[in-house]
Amino acid sequence: MTRRLWGRLFAVAAALSFPAVAFAYIGPGAGFALAGSFMVLLTTLAIVALTLLTYPFTLLWRAIRIGNPYKDAAVKRVIVVGMDGMDPGLASRFMAEGRLPNFKRLADKGAFRALQTSNPSMSPVAWSTFATGTDASHHGIYDFITRDPCTCAPLISSTDIGKVERVLNIGRYVIPLGKPEIKLLQKGEAFWKALGERHVPAIVQRVPITFPPNAFRGLLLSGMCVPDLRGSQGTFAFFTTEEKEGRPAYTGGEQTLLRRKGNVIRSRIVGPDNSLLKAGGRMTLPFTLTVGKAGVTVAIEGSEPFELVPRRYSPWIKLTFKPGLGISVNGIARFYLNEMDPNVNLYMTPIHIDPENPAMPISHPDVYAIYLAKKQGPYATLGLAEDTWALNERVIDEAAFLDFAYLVGEEREKMLLDAIEKTRSGLVCTVFDTTDRIQHMFYRYLDPSHPANAGKDITAHKDEVAKVYESMDRMIGRLWHEVEREDTAFLVISDHGFTNFRRGVNLNSWLFQEGYLALRDGHVLSGDWFEHVDWSRTRAFALGLTGLFINRKGREQSGIVEEGAEYDALVAELRERLVALRDPEREGPVIRRVVSAMAEMDGPERFDAPDLLVGYEGGYRHSWECATGAVTATVFQDNTKSWSGDHCVDPDIVPGVLFSNRPLATERPRLIDMPTSILRLLGQKPPAHMVGGMIFPTSEQPAVARGWLDPATLDQSGAAPGALAVP
Repeated sequence: MTRRLWGRLFAVAAALSFPAVAFAYIGPGAGFALAGSFMVLLTTLAIVALTLLTYPFTLLWRAIRIGNPYKDAAVKRVIVVGMDGMDPGLASRFMAEGRLPNFKRLADKGAFRALQTSNPSMSPVAWSTFATGTDASHHGIYDFITRDPCTCAPLISSTDIGKVERVLNIGRYVIPLGKPEIKLLQKGEAFWKALGERHVPAIVQRVPITFPPNAFRGLLLSGMCVPDLRGSQGTFAFFTTEEKEGRPAYTGGEQTLLRRKGNVIRSRIVGPDNSLLKAGGRMTLPFTLTVGKAGVTVAIEGSEPFELVPRRYSPWIKLTFKPGLGISVNGIARFYLNEMDPNVNLYMTPIHIDPENPAMPISHPDVYAIYLAKKQGPYATLGLAEDTWALNERVIDEAAFLDFAYLVGEEREKMLLDAIEKTRSGLVCTVFDTTDRIQHMFYRYLDPSHPANAGKDITAHKDEVAKVYESMDRMIGRLWHEVEREDTAFLVISDHGFTNFRRGVNLNSWLFQEGYLALRDGHVLSGDWFEHVDWSRTRAFALGLTGLFINRKGREQSGIVEEGAEYDALVAELRERLVALRDPEREGPVIRRVVSAMAEMDGPERFDAPDLLVGYEGGYRHSWECATGAVTATVFQDNTKSWSGDHCVDPDIVPGVLFSNRPLATERPRLIDMPTSILRLLGQKPPAHMVGGMIFPTSEQPAVARGWLDPATLDQSGAAPGALAVP
């Protein structure tokens, strides 16, 4: 076969797939599937040509079948700006201090209220509720991860990547004869699909849990849970001459110890697995680093050399891996030189899928990601682009984290502006992550006594949480001409708010100590992913950020708890004891509420859910070890990581925000109401599976909520209840 024929075969059919551990949100990788964009582009151009030829007939058929889709609409256009994690208490405080003039103008024009979040109150669950208009028992997303009921090994909850069943073995190569199915596990249909069916345009950008993108009549760029090129949820690389006992002096990510010869250092970048080869192994890219007086020159094989000065990010650098047979796998990354004297310390972001030549489907149609890259240049595609774990591991510092977070925010604003420009009617929905990531990593500055402050700066970035709110406020100011349009509903929403995370709770340790979880003989501790757990004697275990599972017969392969009376009694017993749990070093309760999925939810996805959803009081959360299925010596421990704020607590503590340029028909809007309300604003009937109500005024529902958030919902500090809870 010719090289071109091999290339086309591989571009259509090749697949790479492997599990990996994600660091930012404690979850396994989504896996990696490779597909070339060349055939995608040709196919798209053919579709465009066919569409243009048939457009007059399409218009005629649509007029006959649907008519005017806006005949019952209150507005012609809805713009939704999602600000992940924006907190109503903090927003109220900063507005009162005069720091958010544009949000105040927006509230005065329409309304600002707390927005009831989902249960559990975390991004994959909440944004799935926003998309589908259902709760977790219907859309099936309870966490970032779940467990494999056959092995109790972790699985990413939102995406399933299958394997190619037929391959062709030729010499040292394994050629897949097909491509794996990449499936979004979220159940139900997103409300923008209903809009598309009625020929109402929609552009949806970076909404979490939209990978892989489902087809609909509109444009979509996937958000949270898009993997990196290695298939993980974010594996950074760190290159250092600083060593400790012959190893790199740092931990986390892909660590490489550098050896310097004069001013020259040679090393390699580790990329994705090469499953085209029978022998497997990681693909790598050699590079040379030359140290100069003011900076370094980096020359990566296959890329143009570039200069780096300390404390400044490089532009996006294209990384081209070659598995063989003339095939290329493209990614992009940014580089950051922490220091060059006395040690050279070089950080590389996770390798993002190249949007100009995507190796996996990250948009619908596929060409939309390419269009954005051609229009604005390379941009972050990783679902969790801001590298929280690199800061947790102190591989980068706060300044480096902030610089990158704002670079990502600037890219996102360009996408939003492009979507608004191209949408004079219909829906624009863009989600910004910057608010969430900065609050996670800088919340400790709001609490001088936070355990995470030990050994770290506590003054230089004490205003960063307010500053990220101010940056979002300035963007609203730049969009103000859209806010004032009478034919446009302009909404700012968040999926949840924020609270303190001072103490971690390892429920696996508590379950072990209380006899609900058993370890194999001779073990009193267990590593990640239930390393030494004896499933034949284990009745309950915890995994993820809020979930506790019962080891049920007929569901888990090694289940021992019988359905019916035994199951019900164990659930009741655990609920009672968990609510009564106390921290020996603090006063007050640890857990506010425990919800039984089987008893208190009614959707078809509750059987495979965590049996108990733990709603912590402010200040507490599943510990890092509990989230990964480990058993430690203690139940309670201080959270000393930079990740110092969180929202995986009782949902009542962390409502989101709703700013609207239109008044509301309720004082207590809910996130689950948003799809129904947006559809009705645009004159469309919500699908039967959506359970939310209409929150905007109609002839039957007059406006009752205008202006600011009700002060009665705030405590004396100006924070939402629990937002700065310090038990």
